[in-house]
Amino acid sequence: MSTGRPSDNEAEVAARKELERRRDEHRRKNAELAEKDREQRKEMHYMHCPKCGDLLEEVEFRDVKVDKCFGWGGVYLDDGELEQLAGKPGWLEAMLNFFRGRG
Repeated sequence: MSTGRPSDNEAEVAARKELERRRDEHRRKNAELAEKDREQRKEMHYMHCPKCGDLLEEVEFRDVKVDKCFGWGGVYLDDGELEQLAGKPGWLEAMLNFFRGRG
């Protein structure tokens, strides 16, 4: 009997499709930028915290290099790094303790 709501699997498939659509749109827009504009954008933003603008520093956590902002405490993961960490038991608690200075 259907409740009219998508199953978890259907919702996950829909979310994945939406992410792919957004990724493709971003790539299309980025391809339209001139090389000079892409380089200028990278120079302005590369390894800068999107929240406060401070420089990010690479720190190693459980054999994964993550980007840390010591200005406000944010942690940023590159594509695939969350999956690498999530496969390790207790990773979330360890990460919270590590970056809060308790680990």
